Amino acid sequence: MSFKRFDAEDIVISAEAIAAPLWSTGSPELTTFVASTVQAASVSGKYYLDVYQSNPATNADAEVQFSIAFADKAGRGTSDFNPAIPGKSPSAAIYGQLRTLILGDENTDFTLTGSTTTSLYAISIDRARFKEKILPASLILEIDGVQYTDNSLDVTTVTYKDAGRVYNLGQVATADTPGSITGTPIGWVLPDIGIILINSASVTGTSLTADSDEANPENLRGRIDSFTLSSEETVTSDFVFVRVKNSEFNYSMNPSYVDANGELTHDSMINAPQSYITTVGLYNDNNDLVAVAKLSKPLLKDFTKEALVRIKLDF
Repeated sequence: MSFKRFDAEDIVISAEAIAAPLWSTGSPELTTFVASTVQAASVSGKYYLDVYQSNPATNADAEVQFSIAFADKAGRGTSDFNPAIPGKSPSAAIYGQLRTLILGDENTDFTLTGSTTTSLYAISIDRARFKEKILPASLILEIDGVQYTDNSLDVTTVTYKDAGRVYNLGQVATADTPGSITGTPIGWVLPDIGIILINSASVTGTSLTADSDEANPENLRGRIDSFTLSSEETVTSDFVFVRVKNSEFNYSMNPSYVDANGELTHDSMINAPQSYITTVGLYNDNNDLVAVAKLSKPLLKDFTKEALVRIKLDF
């Protein structure tokens, strides 16, 4: 075993953005939206609903793709926690949670359409699906035959909230073409936390009856025709270049290389030693082994050869 300290130019750091289909089907487009009948019939299903790519009751491979929550500042659309305290309901609690998470201010209201929005749907992509973030300009959400997308290709200056980047959600400017909208926005797209907000007034069938479980999440689920979306993540790689000069690493540390007296076993190795490089170990300053790279095949090394081994470490 031989050691060599790396120089500054031997280590290069690279970052690469990788986009991939978001849904567990392996396709960027999802066209089947199934909810658990048990959850839909429960109390929580009236304000929060998980959506699967297939029926979870009959398919063991069914996985949650996204969830739909209904939020209303006045607590409409869901039953009050206490009849004696009107307006305090799950939808009001969800509105407050979203406001704190996204706006960072419990006294500020959403302005999804340019004016105050007190009632909305929140589509939350499953965390395992979108990985690091949603890929802007990959979204086409079709509701009741109308396609909606983000306006990431329209803006030159990105807007930020407490939850990261914010793009407007609106009707696609050109059919089947994401990233550019036309007309008045109906919501927000927050790619860094995987949430899409939609003004409830833009969804047909939304009920804002006070102190009543109206199952608005189920209403929206039933109106989604297709959902196209991709994920994006930044993969950071360290490239380590191991430079083996002709005068280095020509002798092996294998015990069979020498005899009991420490002499070379074969006289031919005295003036023309040879070794085979099979493994490269990376050590820190405390001499702790932190990574191991295996060569695809042994590399013959002698005084007439030099080698360059490139190691890629992904994080």
